[in-house]
Amino acid sequence: MLMENFQLNAMLSKDSIELLELPLCKLLLMNDNQYPWFVLVPKVNDVQDIYQLDWQDQQQLLNESSMLSEILMQKFQGKKMNVAALGNICPQLHLHHIVRFEEDKAWPKPIWGLFPMKPYNEAEIEKIKGMLLPALKLILDK
Repeated sequence: MLMENFQLNAMLSKDSIELLELPLCKLLLMNDNQYPWFVLVPKVNDVQDIYQLDWQDQQQLLNESSMLSEILMQKFQGKKMNVAALGNICPQLHLHHIVRFEEDKAWPKPIWGLFPMKPYNEAEIEKIKGMLLPALKLILDK
């Protein structure tokens, strides 16, 4: 059940850039230029885990996650797509999508906590928006 008064968790807001509103989720870019790292946040308050979403929202989250994963792999040509919903630090349900490369500095380990985040500059953010948003909107407008 989508919430009109949905509030993005302050931790997610501080560490990310909002890119797009999907039918269920906000799409965020984590502000770390070391990895193509995106987050889907269902616009539902007081939910920490996927099983707490109603059935239709669970299906929509899977659809949005699969769509995002496919586009990210097409655009970034990664070796592996890592998708995870951890929430040990930030309790708001959010689903990480990280394109991994054998050349990335954390490969093959998980990226969490290994290196400090390195923020994007404005040109890098605009490049990512230009690469992803038209492809996502093309699918969403069908």
